[in-house]
This record gives sequence, structure tokens and C-alpha cells, in this order.
Amino acid sequence: MRKELLLCLLLAITNTMLADEKLNLEAYCQQIDHAIAHSADYVAAHEKKISETKRALAFETTPKNKYQINFQLYELYRAFVSDSAMYHLTECIKLADQLGDASGAIKCRALMAIRCSNIGMYDEALNTLDSIHPVGIDTLSLGIYYEAYNNVYSELAYYTRLEHMRQTYQAKADHYKQLMMDILPPTYETRFLRLEQAAQGEGRLDDAMKINDAWLKTVEPGSHPYALVALYRYIEYKLRGDKPQMMHWLVESVLADIRNAAMDQGSMWELANELMLNGDIDKASSYISFTSDCANRYGSRQRNWQIAPLLTTIAKNYKTKSEHTTNQLRMLLVAISLLLLLLLGVLFFLRRRNLQLDAARMALKGKNDELATANSQLATQTEELSTLNSQLSSLNSQLSESNRVKEEYIGRFMSLCSQYIDKLDDYRKMVNKKMKNKELEDLFRMSKSTELKEKELEELYQNFDSVFLHLFPNFVNDFNALLQDDMQVHPKEENRLTTEIRIFALIRLGIEDSSKIAEFLHYSVNTIYNYRARIKNGALDNRESFERRIKQLGNIQ
Repeated sequence: MRKELLLCLLLAITNTMLADEKLNLEAYCQQIDHAIAHSADYVAAHEKKISETKRALAFETTPKNKYQINFQLYELYRAFVSDSAMYHLTECIKLADQLGDASGAIKCRALMAIRCSNIGMYDEALNTLDSIHPVGIDTLSLGIYYEAYNNVYSELAYYTRLEHMRQTYQAKADHYKQLMMDILPPTYETRFLRLEQAAQGEGRLDDAMKINDAWLKTVEPGSHPYALVALYRYIEYKLRGDKPQMMHWLVESVLADIRNAAMDQGSMWELANELMLNGDIDKASSYISFTSDCANRYGSRQRNWQIAPLLTTIAKNYKTKSEHTTNQLRMLLVAISLLLLLLLGVLFFLRRRNLQLDAARMALKGKNDELATANSQLATQTEELSTLNSQLSSLNSQLSESNRVKEEYIGRFMSLCSQYIDKLDDYRKMVNKKMKNKELEDLFRMSKSTELKEKELEELYQNFDSVFLHLFPNFVNDFNALLQDDMQVHPKEENRLTTEIRIFALIRLGIEDSSKIAEFLHYSVNTIYNYRARIKNGALDNRESFERRIKQLGNIQ
């Protein structure tokens, strides 16, 4: 008995965890879908920054300032359009050579090599680096030079299929990595990245997390560098098997990439892969298509190489899913056919049986059996009728409440309409009088003032509060009873509601859409969402069922 109870408990906990995980995944997808829907806006904002910087470049005459602005344009294009980023790096190299700035020229050539290797142009990257003579330059430029060599040889080691070449490339990558680590500043992005990769590869997960914590403190939340830190934080939690945290940081990285108009994305295809493994092939296909379009716009062969196997896998899964669905439909068709045959057989049997019963009714002996059957059917129908009456009573009660609310609000609406007509007429007369008296200054001053609107809004809210509290006099107390003590909301005035209570009063009346609530209360949709989220976070019980309990509060008076 104890074993059975324990098994049931474990099954219940497992089902709850799976439901919560599915809910969180759906919420994450909603955030990402919203960001993708507005991706054109993010791209437009980024392009606006680029246009403003280009305008500034057009008015510059000194090589030094032109170098600085071209480098700014490189930074703006770095994760946006690869060809444009490389063009402005080329301009920086020309200007640095013109200025005699050896450090600047070498730094930009090294960055050019990094750009080349990141998009799969390995020969170009090595040719660029081999042309550099790093003599008499600052330590940062020298560190970036070593970073470029480390980057290209690491890429070659990863993608080559020849084991002896992989070992050669990896040895060179490790050599330049050590040089790079010795000279770059402690807070430099690539230094953090290589340290964390090394700790992960050696299984030192605690050390890797500490490195990521330190790295995270150096970036601004939501920025493009934040996307890379969040992606590696996702990897940290994935290695630990912590799926909730893993998905949280992966989504953080994806959102940061989209909102910063980054076309060179590393996290979206990871998310598509996770969704595919989770069985959500439709979402995976949608997201991989989005990141594929971004990669094409960026101009990265490497990203397309990474995405191609996943696209193939998704296509295979689609085919498998389609074949499975087709088989299910076939089986369902066979089952329906069998059920139809069975139904025909039952109908034939029933008809034959009815004929036999008709003949039996002529005999007195069958009367008692028929009467017992009739009594049994009558009892069943009585129970069904009782159930239907109970349901009808509940529906009538709900209809009565709905009609009472409608009558109350319609009556008040008609009264307000009449009052507003009178007010408009009074306002018309006043305007007419002032126009006759040529008091145009007063009219202009009155038209600029929002006092009338604010007064009418206040009267509208006062009328709403009055009618609602008349219908639901105990709503405020019942509402606070669902909240923690420190989150309870108490109106300062009698017979008035606060904005928070007014939002949930509208929900109690059946108006759940945040956009409609925002329109009524003259707030932004985001403000209404924040109010709702803050109140639900203060709920005593499950926040997800908070609004459902709000709809059940109070009986109409």
C-alpha cells in the first residue's frame, strides 16, 4: 500500500513539473515571437544609428577623426553586415597608415583577420596576418594580433576532417592563446571566453561559473556583449543539467541578439535545436528560418554551415511526423469503418429485438418485466432531470447577475450620455459667446488646457467606482484577502478604487484584454501588464489562478 501511494505521489510530482516546464517554454516562445514580430523595428533603429554616424563622417576632414568614426561604423556593422564591417575596417587601415599609427593599423588588420575567419574566409585571414609585422605597437594591439591567430587556427582545427591537420592547427591555436592570455587586459571579452571554454572542457564547472559571473559583471544587461555571456551561461547550466536555468539564459541571449539587431546569431539556432529535441518541430522550423535569414543578411558562410545540419534534421522530422500522422489517419479510418459495421450490426440486432418485444407485449406474462424496465428508465430520467435543473438554476443565476450588471451600467451610461450632451451644448454656447465677443485668446488658452479632459476622466472613474462598488460592495475586502499583507491595496477615499483595484474590477466584469483595459484607463498596455504582473506576484496562492479567482469574487447586490 505504501509503495502504491509513493508511486502515485511521484507520478503527480512528475506531471506537475512537466506541466510547469511546458508552461515556461510557451511563455519563453511568446517573448521571442513578440521580439521577432518587432525585429524590423530593431533593425530600423540600428540602421538609424548607422545613418547618423555616416552623416557625421561626411562632415569630418581630419584623418584622425575619420579613423575614429570609421571604427565606430565597424563596431555598428560588426554583428550586422559583415561586408560593411570589413569595408570600414579597410578605411581604418588606410587612415592609420596615413597617420603613421602602426598600432591602429595592426589592430584593424588583426580585426579584419578575425572577421574573415568568422565567416569562413580562412586563407584571407592567414594572408592578412602573415602580412603584419608587430613591431613597436601597444600591448592591446599586440594582444588582438595574437587573438586573431588563435581564432583562425581554432576554427581550422574545429572544421578540418584530417586528424593530423587538426593536431597541427590546435597546437598553433594553443600557442597563440597563451600569448594572447598573457598580454590582454583581465576584463577583455575574448580572455573571459577562452578561460571559460578551458574550464568547461576540463570539467571544472564551478570555476567556469565563477568566470562567467565575473564576465557578466562587465557587460550591460540586454546589450549585444550580454548575449554572448548569456549564451555561455546557458552552456554552463546545460552541462549541469539544470534545464530551467539553461532555458532562461538561452532565451536571454536570443532576446538580446534580436533587440540589438544582431544578424550574426549563435543562440537562436541553439534554441531551435532545443525545441526540436522537445518535439516542437513547428517552432524549431520557424526560428531556424529566422536565424537563417539573418545569417544570409550578415553574409556568414560559417553560420550557414552550422545551420544546414539542423535544417536537414528538421526536414527529416517533418517527414517522419507527416508519415506518422498519415498512418494514424489510416488506422483511424479503419477503426471508424469497423465501428460503422458494428453499429449496423447493433441496429439490425435492435430492430430484430424490438420485433420480438412487440410480440411479447401481447402476452400477459411480459407485462411485469416491461413495467420494471419502465420504472428503472423513469428513475434514470428523473436523476437526469434533477441534474439539468441544477445546471439551469446555475445558468439562470449567472444570467441574472449579467443582466443586473448590464442594467446598472446601461442606466448609468444613458445618464452620462445625457449629461455629456448638456455639457457639450453648454460648451458650444460658451464658445459661441466668446467668438461673438472676439475673446480668441481665452478660446485658445482653453483649447490648450487638458483640465476639461482630466475632470471628465475623473468623473468617469468616479461613476465607474460608484456603480461597481454598488454592485460588489465587498470586492475590495475580498480582493485584499487574496493578497499577502504587504501587497494589499486600500483606497484612500471611501467609495473610490485605486488604479490596481480598478484593473481587476474590469477583469471581474469580464474585460480581460490588457489593450482594452489600457484604453479605458488611459494607460499604456505595458503599464497595465506591469500592474497585473505585480499584483499577481503578491498573491497568497498560485499566481496563475489569481485572475480566475478574481472573476469569482463577490455576489452581485
